[in-house]
Amino acid sequence: MTGFRLFLAAVLAVMVSACSKPAENHGMVLNRGNGGEPISLDPQHIQGTWESNIIKDLLVGLTTEDAQGHPSPGAAESWDVSTDGKTWTFHMRDHMWSDGVPVTAHDFVYAWRRLQDPKTAAYYAYNMWIVKNAQAIAAGKMQTSSLGVNAPDDKTLIVQLEHPAPYFPELLMHQTAFPVPEHTVEKLGDAWARNGNYVSNGPYMLKDWLPNDHVTLVKNPKFYDAAHVRIDRVNYIPSVDTQAGLKRIRSGELDTQNPIPAMEIRWMRKNIPDALHLTPYLGINYVLMNMRRAPFKDVRVRHAINLAYNREHVAGKLMNLGEPPAYSMLPPGVANFPGGVELDFKNTPYDQRIVEAQALMRAAGYGPTRHLHASYNTSTDPDSKRVAAAVQDMMRAIYIDLEIVPSDVQIHFQTLRNHNFDIAAAAWIADFNDATNFLDLLRSDSGNNYGGYKNPAYDALLNKAQQEPDGKKRGELLAQAERMALADYAWVPVLYRVTRDIVQPYVKGWVATPSNFHPTRYLWIEGRPQ
Repeated sequence: MTGFRLFLAAVLAVMVSACSKPAENHGMVLNRGNGGEPISLDPQHIQGTWESNIIKDLLVGLTTEDAQGHPSPGAAESWDVSTDGKTWTFHMRDHMWSDGVPVTAHDFVYAWRRLQDPKTAAYYAYNMWIVKNAQAIAAGKMQTSSLGVNAPDDKTLIVQLEHPAPYFPELLMHQTAFPVPEHTVEKLGDAWARNGNYVSNGPYMLKDWLPNDHVTLVKNPKFYDAAHVRIDRVNYIPSVDTQAGLKRIRSGELDTQNPIPAMEIRWMRKNIPDALHLTPYLGINYVLMNMRRAPFKDVRVRHAINLAYNREHVAGKLMNLGEPPAYSMLPPGVANFPGGVELDFKNTPYDQRIVEAQALMRAAGYGPTRHLHASYNTSTDPDSKRVAAAVQDMMRAIYIDLEIVPSDVQIHFQTLRNHNFDIAAAAWIADFNDATNFLDLLRSDSGNNYGGYKNPAYDALLNKAQQEPDGKKRGELLAQAERMALADYAWVPVLYRVTRDIVQPYVKGWVATPSNFHPTRYLWIEGRPQ
């Protein structure tokens, strides 16, 4: 193999020294309001950002975020890439699991095979289908041993890709690419990720997990960069009730909170402006329609719902966080994508949209005397319920009667995964900065294709784009795919997200990042009121 060496260890050392100082044991404790209750702490069984926040403190992949959110060496201290971009060779750093067992390249082979094994049923398995034979293995067509990853020795991991992917180091920061301790998983099975069993290779270890109350992590003394980790203990507190989260911020019980109650945005801007973090990033809110069910197989119904959804009202009046209304699937700023693809009615006045939507519904067999009755699934946080009530009014104008079905965020997403809904609210935050990370949500065989969109021509465009080495041509193919999905009204784009964080000013090291992940290892506390 010919290639060029991407040796970044020295760069990492410079970054770390610039971003943090050697830790001193002052018993620093950080309390983080963290949205939902985690369904698991196993990287291959999670999906929500509230779970990823915790996992990224416990485990480190081949690459990891630096303090600005960019890829830097993690479990691998360097890597080589072949001239055709399809073979990556990672050179493992010397480090160990929290129980003292060395982390080896074999742990990654084991974890990635486990991810693709159909028995694991990992919803995020498709995220690593870039690895050779991964998709065929997930479909049960090949054995896990066929996966394009092998470890000729403990310190070397060789990965074969299906196609070149310059963004691969960024993808490897996602939890699907994280290792799991083979020696523990083989012994305990899925129970390895429970209290008392958890073994980690990251900056923190699991101390305690009391469901619906807290997840407590403590500093891992065996972490390879433990000398620069300042926070000794971090408590992750489920905080779906954003109003309660704000109260706990005000009382000093929480140091950070995500998400925030949009209905209190005026108060927050006036009273805690220095703690409020509202920064554009790669995320979108959207609405799903279950195309496995008869009414929503009809493109006229999906078109009508898109027309009747008043994005300007939701983004500008209900939320009022500065989030632009969305008329495309991809937010602004996505890399490797030309942009410019939007729903064709963007400039149509809303009153006219309603008239067109009513005509479409009548053509589909509905009208003033025959309404479509459907459920609308959403989470229980106050803002989601307010938006749901507004959507209920919007849809009533086009002969759709919605029954709002609120549930805790964990249950809500389980409902989506089980496809047990009619219409539902959803959101997506980019795992890596590439257009495919959004467009893959509508692949026929994607675990996150909750609405059941199925268009072979769409899949073919994505597959063709994967194999296209020319960046401009690849972008054009991806734009064609988005245009096709929008013409099918495969979902309802609602708004492009901004970060929704409250961070007490005494929490230092919190900087805006593309993914809005803020690993605790880069944070510290300075000047907390007593």
